[in-house]
Amino acid sequence: MGLSGVLHVEVEVKSPAEKFWVALGDGINLFPKAFPNDYKTIQVLAGDGNAPGSIRLITYGEGSPLVKISAERIEAVDLENKSMSYSIIGGEMLEYYKTFKGTITVIPKDGGSLLKWSGEFEKTSHEIDDPHVIKDFAVKNFKEIDEYLLKQSIA
Repeated sequence: MGLSGVLHVEVEVKSPAEKFWVALGDGINLFPKAFPNDYKTIQVLAGDGNAPGSIRLITYGEGSPLVKISAERIEAVDLENKSMSYSIIGGEMLEYYKTFKGTITVIPKDGGSLLKWSGEFEKTSHEIDDPHVIKDFAVKNFKEIDEYLLKQSIA
């Protein structure tokens, strides 16, 4: 088992791609308000919080299984293809992973969306597990965002 690897997951949701993409873009405000068990606060330390180079400090809630604080830098944003990449640059996750880069892509599918998430990582040692817990947290968040958006359209 090597120190580096990539995890992939695809999740289908009912929310339209454009609506889901907008929700991800408003994550700084939306996530702590709608999902306080997962996110206590998301602060923008540099940039606007969504553009490449932006840095966000995330304080996680009780629902976060691995870390309580994480700093991430937005590496790339492709508005046309609804894709965003980020790197973890601070926080407890760096105790487990020398590098971690995530990518989220939102693809229109049958009136809903197909969400593709990947996590590219390098572990600090062979004893550290692959970050399946992070992948599972992303899947849980995608499903929660979808439920939230569907409730909003009913209200």
